[in-house]
Amino acid sequence: MIFQCTLTRPVSISGIGLHSGQNINMTLRPAEAGTGVVFHRSDGERIVSIEAVSGNVIDTRLATVIGKNGLSVSTIEHLMAALASSGIDNLNIDIDGPEIPIMDGSATHFIKAIEQTGIQILPQSRKYLAIRKPVTVIDGEKRISLIPSRFFRISFDIAFDHPCISLQHKSYKVSPDTFQRDIAPARTFGFLQEVEYLKANGLARGGSLANAVVIGEKDVLNPEGLRFQDEFVRHKILDAIGDFSLLGFPLLGHIKAYKAGHDINHQTVEHLLAHPETWKLVEFTPTDLQHAIQATSPAFASELAFSEA
Repeated sequence: MIFQCTLTRPVSISGIGLHSGQNINMTLRPAEAGTGVVFHRSDGERIVSIEAVSGNVIDTRLATVIGKNGLSVSTIEHLMAALASSGIDNLNIDIDGPEIPIMDGSATHFIKAIEQTGIQILPQSRKYLAIRKPVTVIDGEKRISLIPSRFFRISFDIAFDHPCISLQHKSYKVSPDTFQRDIAPARTFGFLQEVEYLKANGLARGGSLANAVVIGEKDVLNPEGLRFQDEFVRHKILDAIGDFSLLGFPLLGHIKAYKAGHDINHQTVEHLLAHPETWKLVEFTPTDLQHAIQATSPAFASELAFSEA
């Protein structure tokens, strides 16, 4: 899609926060072209607008957290991945709590909400960030490389010293179909001893087997088991899609990640933005747009011509 998009109408989502355990209400509202994704975080009568961009990231230890003027929104990566993979460029998000509802630990609920609401095409072209030169960021054992590609592709390798995970690899050309079918259902995961430690320190208050895959000493503790044999690496890809959406533009490039998480994802996004010689913004010409408009809808073409006049 070469046009910017938003939702056709508002949709509300409620659920508990993974770490706070609070019940959180969130409404996704359409936004005009050029708005971007903006969270409107309320705390009583106070409301702070926080743009979903890398410059507003304030923490990446347990999740990706954005904040401004003393208020923050945590665990945005699953929702952001659903929006990015669906081609939603512009959206207002009203939220009354400190984190996105965890739902079932995946992005499926957000995808269903987008499908239920529908997508509106806006009369303005979309800009893509296209990788021109290879880039590599290394942090200990963690590594991310980006290479030029005509498409957005992610290849991911994880390695855990646990029989349920061990070595896993997956590579996808990211599209709405592949995301919905192969990536969105993959749930967040954690080891039982880590979950117990977080709960003892006042975190993961909303965590349960209903919204996360929990791994014991030898087995997955969830009675229903895994949704995919390699659900763990698929969820890492889901997180990366959400984290890289904070570039502010859809990415044209191939991400190759090894043992990566939110911290190095953010480091890589910041590295890219600090080195503009490694990428360029690509935008379709007015002629390209007009041809696409005519092919999409003559009525939409007339509407755009009227608005330009």
